[in-house]
Amino acid sequence: QVQLVESGGGLVQAGDSLRLSCAASGGTFSSWTMGWFRQTPGKEREFVAAKAGPWSGGSTYYEDSVKGRFTISRDNAGNTVYLQMNDLKPEDTAVYYCAAQFRGVYYRVGDYDYWGQGTQVTVSS
Repeated sequence: QVQLVESGGGLVQAGDSLRLSCAASGGTFSSWTMGWFRQTPGKEREFVAAKAGPWSGGSTYYEDSVKGRFTISRDNAGNTVYLQMNDLKPEDTAVYYCAAQFRGVYYRVGDYDYWGQGTQVTVSS
């Protein structure tokens, strides 16, 4: 079975950086599209970034509000996906989730097959 474990969240000040990691196990990592989503209390889970596997061309996608600040990358040999978050803003505060998709639309929560437990990112002003 597939398991995703996020790490790297924490409490930072506006303008700081964090790097989230998601370690995957139990599947063929290179065949998945990997995504990052975030969620705050009372709101729907929101797409942040996604990157297709090398077998699918390795395309990269970002939500507009994070484009230019966040970078998704993946180490296929190490079965790990990263989210480098720079110039963090208070509105980035959320629980960040890693997700894996075998087939579907990259930004659709419902199209992802596996999810991590989430890691909290808190950005103070």
